[in-house]
Amino acid sequence: MRADGSLNVVRLGHGFWQSLNVYQHLLTVAWPRFLLYVLVFYLAANVLFAGLYLAAGPGAIQGGEGGDASARWRNAIFFSVQTIATIGYGQMTPQGTTANFLVAIEALTGVMGFALITGILFARFSRPSAHVLRSTVAVVAPYRGKTGLMFRIANGRSSQLIDIKATVTYSWLDRSDEGRAVRRFQQLPLERDRVALLPTQWIIVHPIDEKSPFAGRGQEQILGADPEVFVVLSATDETFSQTVHSRFSYADHDIVHGAKFTDPFGTTADGVLTVDLSKLSDFDRVPLPDAPGSSHT
Repeated sequence: MRADGSLNVVRLGHGFWQSLNVYQHLLTVAWPRFLLYVLVFYLAANVLFAGLYLAAGPGAIQGGEGGDASARWRNAIFFSVQTIATIGYGQMTPQGTTANFLVAIEALTGVMGFALITGILFARFSRPSAHVLRSTVAVVAPYRGKTGLMFRIANGRSSQLIDIKATVTYSWLDRSDEGRAVRRFQQLPLERDRVALLPTQWIIVHPIDEKSPFAGRGQEQILGADPEVFVVLSATDETFSQTVHSRFSYADHDIVHGAKFTDPFGTTADGVLTVDLSKLSDFDRVPLPDAPGSSHT
């Protein structure tokens, strides 16, 4: 998994058309790319129908047949724009069975195309999504006389998230005596895996005890096993009363040993609590308590 939560696994043996889901892609793709798709579709449709009008003969568009080839192309494009949007100014009109048939097809294409685009736009605006801010690093810090793996999150929207639940999975390479590497996965128990509200921040802690996969392993041992921490969050958005999800991960270079997060809290002149979200990833170096059989270098 990449740091932003997108998957970096290549699936083989599954055909392109079997995995294709255009509607889901248009709902989840970034806004700039979605708008680019709409623009490309609009331009391609108009160019296609303009070419068909020209292929129908010089008299297919009454009022647009004069001029050189570039002028006829321009008139055909503008006529297509008017037809696909069902505007019909009346300056240019179709002549003949072929041209009127093309107009009927293009008008239907425009009505259906704009209806689909409008529906997808509405779905994109109405679909709730979580904007969870998270620290760019996870730290191994002192925790209750021992150590703990920690990272912190905050709500990036003005609307509230309710009943936030965290699931954290640790993955590492386990090398057998024969030298074969097997990737292991283990869900990490947390100090607290659920909070009712997220008004400020939440430091999610995995206590490193004798049952932890980190137990008895120093920094070099942990980082040498190609570790990755997967985080999945689920919550209820109070505005939509629907469940939203967020996921991200920390790879080996994102795990800092011997550090603790800095305090982001402050107060206004009126004594109101403030939290500086720009400090979400800030940390200070601290010594770790010694653990039997481990090295923190």
